[in-house]
Amino acid sequence: IEETLRVCKQYLVATLEMHCLFAINLSGASLKDPEFRHMLLACLHDNPVLGPHLCFEITETAAIGNLSVVNDFIEAMREFGCSFALDDFGSGLSSFTYLKNLKVDYLKIDGAFVRDITSNPIDRSMVEAIHRIGHQMGLKTVAEYVESEQTLALLREIGVDYVQGNGVHPPEPLENLCGKA
Repeated sequence: IEETLRVCKQYLVATLEMHCLFAINLSGASLKDPEFRHMLLACLHDNPVLGPHLCFEITETAAIGNLSVVNDFIEAMREFGCSFALDDFGSGLSSFTYLKNLKVDYLKIDGAFVRDITSNPIDRSMVEAIHRIGHQMGLKTVAEYVESEQTLALLREIGVDYVQGNGVHPPEPLENLCGKA
């Protein structure tokens, strides 16, 4: 994580980009590890400019059984302006219960629902429902696994806030983006 934060800072300094958000996946083990939390807080204390540009992604599975620990972690990072996303929403068994109890900013709609949204009316309905609930809760929605212009157009029609996938931009190392700065 320290290397990732170093590269993020390098990108921000090189581009002076004010509206950039770096999404970093966190494992359940990291969320529950006091040493990791201490190290991350120290990094943010030393580099406070990074906080508002960091969005930590957590999965429902990572939060199961440890909501208070995870919410404490979220609150500690929010003091530095960090945001949080609930990743792969819809893939867990108790999704709505966890959604209601996790203090996140973004709701990432699982790609299993997005992948066939243009041909499967059930998937479309699921995406629409998740999006509506997210907005009702004041969350921004993100659709994963956007692979085509048709999918992108339908997600725009539904009103999903953000998208990610090869249809938008193929993955590439962060260092490559820094080189383009």
